[in-house]
Amino acid sequence: MTRHYNKKSKKEDRKRLRNNATNAERILWSHLKRKQMNGLKFRRQYGVDSFILDFYCPEIKLAIELDGPSHFNEDVHYYDNQRQKYIEAFGITFLRFNNMDIYNNINGVLQTIYNKAKELTSPLSPP
Repeated sequence: MTRHYNKKSKKEDRKRLRNNATNAERILWSHLKRKQMNGLKFRRQYGVDSFILDFYCPEIKLAIELDGPSHFNEDVHYYDNQRQKYIEAFGITFLRFNNMDIYNNINGVLQTIYNKAKELTSPLSPP
């Protein structure tokens, strides 16, 4: 059976990313860690196949990606979209924010995450 999550070959990469988090990642993590978001456990730098997500909640399959200035170039934007489509094929829902969203509107970001988490944890209504 193929392992798709947190591959051992990417362990050092995940650790390096956790130890070198951006300011925006640190700020958002301070609100997500210790099940502060609706009792959900989020993980930092979580591996899905050969990719590493900034934040991930396995319980509801929610990924949160933060984009800094390097993501605003057309080639990187295309790569991000292709990467996201590939990861979504695992049934993972994406939320994407840029660093300025974190710095200037953290409450709005947290509300968006809360709303999406609530949507993903709500039982499906009968047909």
